[in-house]
Amino acid sequence: QVQLVESGGEVVQAGGSLRLSCAASGRTFSSYAMAWFRQGPGEARDFVATINPSSSIWYYADSVKGRFTISRDNAKNTVYLQMNSLKPEDTAVYYCAADRNWLPRTYAYWGQGTQVTVSS
Repeated sequence: QVQLVESGGEVVQAGGSLRLSCAASGRTFSSYAMAWFRQGPGEARDFVATINPSSSIWYYADSVKGRFTISRDNAKNTVYLQMNSLKPEDTAVYYCAADRNWLPRTYAYWGQGTQVTVSS
């Protein structure tokens, strides 16, 4: 069982930066693939980025490539999402997710989400 708690969401102006954190419980964090998703108002939950357990592979949605960076610190049981050059369309609730499998169809564990609002 893994519990995930996101933090770092807030209101920021367009062009600004934020770093989201997701703290995981448990002693096996380093064996989980981690991902970030987001859900805008009235929209479906969309994939943002993912990173493998050893931080050697990562993928991004086209909409965030070059602006967002996913990273993890296995010693701190934490995954991060550095978001730069934020746009109003990045406004969403951001969720982190975990799974023992790489690129699963659905992730087994989810956090409660953190709100990011980008003002124009």
